[in-house]
Amino acid sequence: MSSQSTGMLGILELDEGLSLETAPLAPRENSLLNPKTFGRPIITEMVEGAFAEIVIRGDAALEGACISAARRLARRGARVIAADCGFLIRHQAAISAAVDVPVITSSLLLIPTLLRQIGPAKKLAVLTADSRHLGEDLLGLKNVHDRERIVIGGIEGGVYVHNALARPFVRTDVDQIEQEVADQINRLRGKHPEIGIVLFECTGFPVVTKNLREKTGLPIYDITDLCKFTLATVPNP
Repeated sequence: MSSQSTGMLGILELDEGLSLETAPLAPRENSLLNPKTFGRPIITEMVEGAFAEIVIRGDAALEGACISAARRLARRGARVIAADCGFLIRHQAAISAAVDVPVITSSLLLIPTLLRQIGPAKKLAVLTADSRHLGEDLLGLKNVHDRERIVIGGIEGGVYVHNALARPFVRTDVDQIEQEVADQINRLRGKHPEIGIVLFECTGFPVVTKNLREKTGLPIYDITDLCKFTLATVPNP
């Protein structure tokens, strides 16, 4: 842990259907839930009823549970609140209005900034767990030209998503995640060679971000990057 940065990161966790007797899995290297990723403590609160399939497809009824969990995190001392699924961006406005700390529900919040990091002829690839549910409303874009510069790919139908939707949750091997994500990046680049940046929506992908940056030669952003520079801006308590 960093002795100079002690402000806690609060994370809204999904309901993985685990029993109270089930021992929690140790967080993986570079994952959102690993304190070593940020060099500071992490606290979590589960969003009641937030099963992965419900969050991915969207359910307005989850908003109250999201707000309640965020308020619990704030009361416990979270200096920044993130979410363990990028599809919770649907509730970004409501959650941020309910607490007095920065809220970053999804890496999708980075889209407008990333489009401006690359030239107008370049494209931004957004990689998600399930592209069928990543609709226009989640991109946060009103400019038609900006929307034309976004290409979306998902790994729905793969082992990772199948395991994530299982009850109880099944952890997927990192090599399998990397293969599925890399294959989708390669397919997108085959269709859109002008891709200049990749953004991972899924919070399960940061465990392979480093390797895929090296293999693809592309800048790749994920939720941990957004968390790191948001945490760097908040004062310590």
